[in-house]
Amino acid sequence: MALCIGLMSGTSADGMDACLVDISNDSIKLVDAICLNYPHDVTRRLRDIALSEHLLVNDIATLDQQLASYAVSAVQALLKKANIKAEDVMVIGSHGHTLRHQAQPNGFSWQLGNPSYIAEHCRIDCVADFRRRDIAAGGQGAPLVPAFHQFALKQLAPCAVVNIGGIANITVVDDVLIGFDTGPGNALMDEWCLQNWNTVCDQGGNKAASGQVIEDLLDRWLAHPYFSAPAPKSTGRELFNLTSLGELNHYCAEDIAATLTEFTARSIALAVTHFAQNCRHVMICGGGVHNANLMHRLSLALPTHKIESTSEVGIDPDWMEAMAFAWLGWRTINGLPGNIPSVTGAAGERILGGIYKA
Repeated sequence: MALCIGLMSGTSADGMDACLVDISNDSIKLVDAICLNYPHDVTRRLRDIALSEHLLVNDIATLDQQLASYAVSAVQALLKKANIKAEDVMVIGSHGHTLRHQAQPNGFSWQLGNPSYIAEHCRIDCVADFRRRDIAAGGQGAPLVPAFHQFALKQLAPCAVVNIGGIANITVVDDVLIGFDTGPGNALMDEWCLQNWNTVCDQGGNKAASGQVIEDLLDRWLAHPYFSAPAPKSTGRELFNLTSLGELNHYCAEDIAATLTEFTARSIALAVTHFAQNCRHVMICGGGVHNANLMHRLSLALPTHKIESTSEVGIDPDWMEAMAFAWLGWRTINGLPGNIPSVTGAAGERILGGIYKA
């Protein structure tokens, strides 16, 4: 067994997740975890740059360093909480914070969070920049978490795992592993809340629950060609943002919140229906699992499926992605591939990321 740390800063931009796991060749156990919440102004800045057409180099460099500092603070707090010494940890797998992601052809992906600084100040080897090697091999570079879903949940096959972060993604664990980004997760809902109520999210989905779905808007959004495109495919805030949805401000704010929530639920349901025909068990992880209204709408969209949190099968939904990047870092350190070509479309299995020595 080996102690490893995973770091994740997702497109919701609400904080730095850090988890400590114990990994062997055939098992993983969560030891401890924390989330270092970002100040409100940092969350707003990260969400703004995800949609900005023009970025200053100095601003990017400053954010790169700022996120690395949050990563170091998260690791140090986690080690103190778990009463573990840095020298007892094999590796940190750091996802970083995605600045830009573009699918193939001519794909690229860029994550912030200086891994050299993390390795230096945590005194632990750090693996980062996981996506670009898969892209270099012709893949999407995303999603990478399905490989971990297969490792952690293969005994439950056939099943589907849906991670609802800023962008949602699905893993179909069956005879052939399938995984791809389904479209919007929490990002559009969060962006609308920030714009209208100056809150980072719709807590529990209460505002959306008080509104009515605007069906003609929903139909127009669901007609987006991304949803009918074949897998492998990946997406991000560049494709799904409020600006891309047209003028919304003349509608009731709660009605738009309800429609955005239904948009996420229906787009996930489309993916499950079309790509997970053998699966009647759908497990949810990520921040979306705490949105009771979203979970209700998802159950209505998939009435013949069992919809439940991954907590019901022993994996805390809040730490799934951070655990995945701890595992991916462990694989890199051990010279093992981390991508699944059937998921990303890469030419073959590849050892992912760069190793930054302590």
